[in-house]
Amino acid sequence: MGMHNYRELKIWQRSMDFVERIYKVSSGFPKEEKYGLIAQMRSCSVSIPSNISEGAGRATNKQFKYFLEIAMSSINELQTQIELAHRFSYILNDVYTQIIDEGLQIYKMILAFYNSLGDE
Repeated sequence: MGMHNYRELKIWQRSMDFVERIYKVSSGFPKEEKYGLIAQMRSCSVSIPSNISEGAGRATNKQFKYFLEIAMSSINELQTQIELAHRFSYILNDVYTQIIDEGLQIYKMILAFYNSLGDE
């Protein structure tokens, strides 16, 4: 089938909200993390909806699935960075739990969508 309208996809909408949350959370990190965890977390978070939208414009579902795989990989990478930020006490327990859970929910949504696509 191919060629989806990414703006209509719940996975894109929810991941856009997640990017905003990551930017807000990371804005409170120490200044010395500007080129470290802050930059890494923001880059990974932006990669999620970016890859969803890029994949949605591809001609086949097989191509789209490739970009969904990248989006899911970015979530995994971001989860590790969130864990590190928590270990360094940059993120409080309640916020940590919320954003880890949100990332996991988005991952599961992308995976379910991925599994619903055919390979044509």
